[in-house]
Amino acid sequence: MIETGRPIPEVAEKLGVHSGTLHSWVSRWRRNESTSSDLPAEPAPGGRMREAERAELERLRREMSEKNKRIRELEMERDVLKRCMVLWVK
Repeated sequence: MIETGRPIPEVAEKLGVHSGTLHSWVSRWRRNESTSSDLPAEPAPGGRMREAERAELERLRREMSEKNKRIRELEMERDVLKRCMVLWVK
């Protein structure tokens, strides 16, 4: 297709997708002159992260930290409720 020069219907059949779907993917790729946005970008030269990648990594780390904090809070609440149930049953 793009690299091999094979026709879209042939590649679509081999991949098991509709040729119209593959055609729209190829068209989008050609318009954007890059891979699909859901695929990782090419690494920056020298193995260094791009600024956008660094910002995304920081955002994900903050989000993960907040979620871990919330999990710990919920686990503590659960443990307190378990202890209350034990006392209430006795």
